Amino acid sequence: MSYIEIIILAIALSIDACIVSFSFGISLDKNRIKNGLLLALFTSAFQGIMPVFGYFLTNTVKNVVEPVANIIVFIVFAYLGIKFIIDSFKRDKKVKTPLCLSVACLFLVGVATSIDAFSAGLSLSLLGNRILKPALLIAFVTFINSLFGFWIGGIVKDMQTKYLEIFSGLLLIGLGVKALLF
Repeated sequence: MSYIEIIILAIALSIDACIVSFSFGISLDKNRIKNGLLLALFTSAFQGIMPVFGYFLTNTVKNVVEPVANIIVFIVFAYLGIKFIIDSFKRDKKVKTPLCLSVACLFLVGVATSIDAFSAGLSLSLLGNRILKPALLIAFVTFINSLFGFWIGGIVKDMQTKYLEIFSGLLLIGLGVKALLF
């Protein structure tokens, strides 16, 4: 693959992380810089690591993970989306309930947004490409897109209503359904 193709792949792989970060950006009020950087760090780290795993485990893991990968992504995104929607009904307009940003939650977000990057690593291996530069490029693009999504979510949240939070939850559920069906 050429560098242009790898950049296009990196942008495509980072879209899920951007949308998830956007959803968190809408809902998180405190420690915005820290939370935005944590989301970007976790999503980009997993986006960079998963293609490496896919690359080196092409033959071993493909038969085990591939059949259930879509189900795993669906469950994680559906859970997060439903949590966003439920939390939107619980919120008092004056007191914001923080969403989880524990290490476990960040880990789940990182895994869920990077399952497709694992498949990209499989493809890179099958095409005979090296993995280090593509993995670093994918991680870098994801970091930037994740920060961008979080930042845009923070801007939009000033216009926030319960319906915007519900919409962000539906976006996450939609990503899960997309992973399940395609």
